[in-house]
Amino acid sequence: MSAQPSASQSQMSAMRSTARNIFLHALAESSIAKAFERHVDYGRGVLRINQDLYDLGNYNRVRVVSLGKAAHAMAAALAAKVGAGLEGIVASVADPPAQVPGFRYFRGGHPTPNAESVRAGEALLRMLEALDERSLALHMLSGGGSAIVEKPISDTISLDDLIATYRELVLSGAPIAEINAVRKHLSATKGGRLARAAAPAQQVSILISDVPDNAPDSLASGPTMADSTTVEDCYAVIRKYGLLEKFPPSVRELIQQHSLEETPKSDDPAFARSRWWTILSNETAVKAAAAQAQAGGFMVEVDSRCDDWDYRRAADYLLERLRELRQKGQRVCLVSGGEITVRVEGKSGQGGRNQQFALCLAPKIAGENICVLSAGTDGIDGHSPAAGSIVDGSTMERARAVSLDPAAALNGFDAYPLFKALGDAIETGPTGTNVRDVRLLMAW
Repeated sequence: MSAQPSASQSQMSAMRSTARNIFLHALAESSIAKAFERHVDYGRGVLRINQDLYDLGNYNRVRVVSLGKAAHAMAAALAAKVGAGLEGIVASVADPPAQVPGFRYFRGGHPTPNAESVRAGEALLRMLEALDERSLALHMLSGGGSAIVEKPISDTISLDDLIATYRELVLSGAPIAEINAVRKHLSATKGGRLARAAAPAQQVSILISDVPDNAPDSLASGPTMADSTTVEDCYAVIRKYGLLEKFPPSVRELIQQHSLEETPKSDDPAFARSRWWTILSNETAVKAAAAQAQAGGFMVEVDSRCDDWDYRRAADYLLERLRELRQKGQRVCLVSGGEITVRVEGKSGQGGRNQQFALCLAPKIAGENICVLSAGTDGIDGHSPAAGSIVDGSTMERARAVSLDPAAALNGFDAYPLFKALGDAIETGPTGTNVRDVRLLMAW
């Protein structure tokens, strides 16, 4: 393919602005408030969740569990529908501007649990275990719940040991489904165990999904869903990534002795009176981005097949797809959803998978009329204040002009300072939701 004529700096700047606006539109369309407008309603004492109706007057107790990065936003949205009188627990990563009356709040840790995570797990189990067959447990789950709420399966596992185990899992480069297979079997709250605690109550789960569509029980490590993974899957993941010797002695001993217990499966009585509804997912954000790009005059294609791929493989694949798409039109946009993986080697700086992905592409598109955005809908990309970043054909030149070294930043997993200096970091602050990442690759 012949090289495209180089765009001016003003054209590049305009395209970066366009990409940013498309992402912000997708973010707005993925809000909790809009999801509740579409899927949840309340009137005359009856709560509607998609196709299900629950007459709240028929239950002796209604208890609400809201956990994850969107926990407060979901509790507030539900209270706005139902009004006063709800009781429950909210466990999230940040203190809200104002608490919803009737709810106890816990500020758990992320991406690793903290002491408040364990206190939240213990409080949830106590609340749910008090329910009976005339009770309703309304679970509202969102991404980040795996760390925000926790209680180790064994008292021999300390909080420090749990944090060390989580850290090794996150840094292993394993996809989220494999990470959660291990988390579930080390936890008293995950892998369906919250549902087991609430049984025989009627149970319904409202899901804000940050996991692949074919693995809904990975969301927050599936606390209310039948677990599709097994103890043997857990052991296989540990072997695959060489994690056993990296785990602390308390966890290593449980695994070596094959002492982990199986999580509840689909035939468990805990799920006899349970329902689950996904009201917001990555598909929502991807469709909104694609529609906005199309409205802006782009020929658009969606390709999310690189979900859970290594960032370098995903970068090469999506760039090739963009160049194929470019043969069909002069103004094209490739939209990709899901999450890519980054295996951190050695010490890491400030950055995350989205910034690493974008920076990886910068030298590959140098001098071309191509713009790439990659950002997380939760507003948090790894250990940085950014949601993600933007690169284009001028990024390498602009970085060198201010004595920045993109290769060093990439190798040191330290992309944020570079993007911050260039004005190409996307900083939204925590959004209160999480439906995975959105990538935009645009050519003109």
